[in-house]
Amino acid sequence: MGPVRVPLPAEAPHGISPQNGAVPGERSKQDKSVKRGNWGNQIEFVLTSVGYAVGLGNVWRFPYLCYRNGGGAFMFPYFIMLVFCGIPLFFMELSFGQFASQGCLGVWRVSPMFKGVGYGMMVVSTYIGIYYNVVICIAFYYFFVSMTRVLPWTYCSNAWNTPDCVGVLDGNLSSHAAVNLTRLLNATQKRTSPSKEYWRRYVLNLSDDIGNLGEVRLPLLGCLGVSWVVVFLCLIKGVKSSGKVVYFTATFPYVVLTILFVRGITLEGALTGIMYYLTPQWDKILDAKVWGDAASQIFYSLGCAWGGLITMASYNKFHNNCYRDSIIISITNCATSVYAGFVIFSILGFMANHLGVDISKVADHGPGLAFVAYPEALTLLPISPLWSILFFFMLILLGLGTQFCLLETLVTAIVDEVGNEWIIRRKTFVTLGVAVAGFLLGIPLTTQAGIYWLLLMDNYAASFSLVVISCIMCVAIMYIYGHRNYFKDIEMMLGFPPPLFFQICWRFISPAIIFFILVFTVIQYRPISYNEYVYPTWAISIGFLMALSSVICIPIYAIYKVCHSEGDTLLERLKNATKASKDWGPALAEHRSGRYAPAFSPSTESHLEVQPLHPEKARNEAAAASPVQGSNGSAHSQDSRL
Repeated sequence: MGPVRVPLPAEAPHGISPQNGAVPGERSKQDKSVKRGNWGNQIEFVLTSVGYAVGLGNVWRFPYLCYRNGGGAFMFPYFIMLVFCGIPLFFMELSFGQFASQGCLGVWRVSPMFKGVGYGMMVVSTYIGIYYNVVICIAFYYFFVSMTRVLPWTYCSNAWNTPDCVGVLDGNLSSHAAVNLTRLLNATQKRTSPSKEYWRRYVLNLSDDIGNLGEVRLPLLGCLGVSWVVVFLCLIKGVKSSGKVVYFTATFPYVVLTILFVRGITLEGALTGIMYYLTPQWDKILDAKVWGDAASQIFYSLGCAWGGLITMASYNKFHNNCYRDSIIISITNCATSVYAGFVIFSILGFMANHLGVDISKVADHGPGLAFVAYPEALTLLPISPLWSILFFFMLILLGLGTQFCLLETLVTAIVDEVGNEWIIRRKTFVTLGVAVAGFLLGIPLTTQAGIYWLLLMDNYAASFSLVVISCIMCVAIMYIYGHRNYFKDIEMMLGFPPPLFFQICWRFISPAIIFFILVFTVIQYRPISYNEYVYPTWAISIGFLMALSSVICIPIYAIYKVCHSEGDTLLERLKNATKASKDWGPALAEHRSGRYAPAFSPSTESHLEVQPLHPEKARNEAAAASPVQGSNGSAHSQDSRL
């Protein structure tokens, strides 16, 4: 460890209490990044991360996966994946981003050859950001059309309805509905609800093939524009503005969810639905697809390998306890998924009871679950338009919380990569450019075949490519950079090394589980379908190309980096390409102690942020202690042990 300068009494910044890693009796550290900015406080980070993890997937993806994979049987692989993969990788990504204070590209100074992992994360976030906002825009559409006296999907008397339609309230209208219900009981395969017909025949005006795009649905296009404008305005000042918005967007959804839960469990047949949700079908445990869905849902829901966790943590103060945060956020996210499942399945049980069919026959796939099952239940509530407005407002907030982080991930990666003052001052314009590009790329998803493309992207672009990226990230940090180095970095940052359980998971269990799930999924692969529609071969090929496009970044960049590294032999080039950069480590100069103490070469110092909040004070300190310029004036008690 480098020499330690004894602080002068005049150096203690005024008004700063002993925190941010400084121990009592020690000089307080100015633990802020002037250039990049920080969260206003730690609550903003936790709420943003909860909003990022708790999203639309908790409502329309998790219950759907339970429904498809045998109800309660899905819980077992889900929680196994959470404990041994989800939480450890969540903690790894938070600590990774917080230690370096860089986005998903800048952190790979730890091993430059693997920077392709960061590009892969950007590609995944791009795909998800495009189609995620389309789901939000559909929620906006339902939100606006709910502002009426009678919800448009309440009855079967509309122009878009078919003779096979029967609604939960139609029996109160006429004898025709009763005759219709009797006839449909004899033809269960044709039975549809008004909410399902409204979704498929009016909102989507669904075409017969993924290649038949048809026309752009102008109402959806308008709502897509509204979605992107809202996202841009909330991120116009980066984490400074979005950190204030999440106080509302991350908490209000729980209020509405609780109201719907109370209403749902009072419906006739709700208990049957909940039992279907909880009762395990153990034969499905042997299906690798169930385990694969559990893994992808953990990554999808927690946001592992999207780059968002690294990005959000990069705005933390250096000594923030991200270990505690990772536990809180992960458990909150998964508890919300299970809670939302109770709400969904109580309503599915009611619908099945009303129609006299098995629960498995009343739900649509994918996002249609949120736009079919929920709207059907909302027609039963008193003052149903009011509850509909509240529910879809909740969906909008859930989606926006995730979308904020997706957009910020891309913007931060671009700004950090360029890194000069010019682009930092114009970060708002970068945000605007990314938002406009996202809107334009989302237009095809608002066509009549848009839902086919949305589900294709969801199943391929943002599924097992996430697993591959996470596995490679684990290997790169634990085995290339070195687990001992990383554990020391965490001890330097948090004051204690990662618990033994996490050390074992990072090194052995998580990569092994991910690898075997990947193998089993390839063996038991089945092509995607949407209800009765089977995707053509060319569409599935496009899906594989989307999945490959994020993973292929890793070997391409690795080859590029090896070719441009110094060395006479391939082995020397590989060593130089994987060796940590000189500028790897804490971003603030005062945190670079121990093995990160600056060596005073211009190339090293140029990458460190040395812009304190008190420039005059910093210049005086530099003049008084030139031998250790840039080192932390007050050594953290844990740093000395390194």
